[in-house]
Amino acid sequence: MKFSFFHLMPYPYLPDDFDDYPSSSLTFPNKHFDSKLGSQLYHRYLDELEYAEQVGFDGLAVNEHHQSAYGLMPSPNLMAAALARRTECARIMVLGNAIGIRGNPLRVAEEIAMLDHLTGGRVDSGFVRGIGWEYFGHSINPTRSRARFNEAHDLIIKAWTSAEMFQWTSPNYEYRYVNLWPRPVQQPHPPVYIPGAGSTETMRFCAEHRYTYMSVYAPTRVVRHWFDGYRRAAADLGYVPDPERIGLSIPIVVGDTDASAHAHARPAIEWLFYKGLKQPMELINPPGYMSQSSMRGLLMTERKPFSELSYADLLTEGYAVVGSPQTVTARLREMYAELGGYGQLIGLFAIGPSTHEQTIRSTELFASEVIPALRPLGVAADATSGPTAPPPA
Repeated sequence: MKFSFFHLMPYPYLPDDFDDYPSSSLTFPNKHFDSKLGSQLYHRYLDELEYAEQVGFDGLAVNEHHQSAYGLMPSPNLMAAALARRTECARIMVLGNAIGIRGNPLRVAEEIAMLDHLTGGRVDSGFVRGIGWEYFGHSINPTRSRARFNEAHDLIIKAWTSAEMFQWTSPNYEYRYVNLWPRPVQQPHPPVYIPGAGSTETMRFCAEHRYTYMSVYAPTRVVRHWFDGYRRAAADLGYVPDPERIGLSIPIVVGDTDASAHAHARPAIEWLFYKGLKQPMELINPPGYMSQSSMRGLLMTERKPFSELSYADLLTEGYAVVGSPQTVTARLREMYAELGGYGQLIGLFAIGPSTHEQTIRSTELFASEVIPALRPLGVAADATSGPTAPPPA
């Protein structure tokens, strides 16, 4: 099993009347952003990412969001560049660039190639479509999301792998000259990660390209449905995906005891699901953003809105994992079996109003006690034998 420290870089200082606002994104007034606090947060968050490498995490992950208190990284590549010179061995994971809303996806290819050189070939490149509100924020029709994503992806991959200049013309992008300088260190290109939230097209896309498919916030039973869909798509293509190509992304809080963990986690988890992720459906999934087949699959996996789930519900259903190192280890073992196995755990440890000291302690306990216990999981098994059996508790 490989373990990554994932950071959203949230802005936790929401006003007392935040409940009167419909969302933390797109329409939430930026008058509530304090520049002095924001500057402090960026440096604190980079310190936390760097600390994760020091205690043994395999990867440091950042991502992209726009016009939102949920995440302060409109340019994850800037944060990856800041990490490049201050880390030595952890993978720098950009999970990912929202190529569907980029007017110039060739710039993504160039920046990731530069990062690959700055890190000595340690970059992983995630591609995301972007969320509905981000299409509104960039004045792009969300019905064009899938086509723009696919075309941008194909352009970036060809730019990374072509040794000669070429011309690119597609419905959404046109370049008379594509001649990437520099080309990436990793050949044929950096590893690619794609997050999925139930779209059958995404499952097939990852399987066709043998990319890493990673989950987003959902109950364990729903994530199992997604992972099985990816595995079926791979089986249709005649292969069994390596466990490392399946990644569980999940919020995690570890404390010295179960009681101290819950004391830390409850306000953090409630902030994340009730405030940070407070977004009306029309901003998340506007008409035309998903295909009919993907929408049908989404409707078949019944889920309550976050606002209707209690803190206990969020833990019981597998939206987050909280407890002492022993409790967290046992719960993640259970989830490994329930999900049919996976090879990467991408944990969110800095959550909402968590303090720096709380985040560091949670990270330290996870690295020192949970990672060694779970490391043997996620090893490729015989295609007929299912996931690797968990080690004894």
